[in-house]
Formats: sequence, C-alpha cells, structure tokens
Amino acid sequence: MDGRGAPLLSLRPQGLLDEQFQNLHIFQAKSAPDFIAKVIAIFGKEGGQIIDELGEMLHKPCVDFNNMSALLYNLMGITASVGALRVKNICIQFLEFCREKSIDG
Repeated sequence: MDGRGAPLLSLRPQGLLDEQFQNLHIFQAKSAPDFIAKVIAIFGKEGGQIIDELGEMLHKPCVDFNNMSALLYNLMGITASVGALRVKNICIQFLEFCREKSIDG
C-alpha cells in the first residue's frame, strides 16, 4: 500500500471506515493508480444525489417511507463499496425510522 491511503486508513479506528476501504488498496494496481480516487468520487456523486433526494422527500407534506427505504438501501450499497461505516450505520438507523413511519426520527 502506498502512502496516499494512509491518512484515510487512520479513520478506521474512529468508526468512519471499515475493512472494505483497506481492501480497495488490494485492487489498486500500479497501472491504475487513481482507482481509489475514482471509486470515492463515484461514491460522493451517487451518495450526494441520494442524500439530496432524501432531503427533498422529507420536506414533502406526505412522506413516502417505502421510497425512502429503497433509497437508503441504495445508499447502503454504495457505502459498502468504499467501506463508509458511519454512513452505513446512519442508514440503518434511518431505515428503522422508516419502518416506524417516524418523521421525527
């Protein structure tokens, strides 16, 4: 592993990342030195879009909890690709509020 990922790996003990982020380094080859940066960029773009959609849904007078759950599962899927543990854990909590149909949660 090169030094570029070392600062981010220090986030694992803080609960921000899981072992999947470290596994990304295994897939990064010398022929594709920007692999991790591209994966994180995709995560940021797609995750940001989903978070924006969730925010819009929360501001509607009638919240569609089933659609929110579907978006949360999509977000959990892309967080798994980069090992974003804290985001995954928040999605799990958010899903519980959707099951309860709790706008306050």
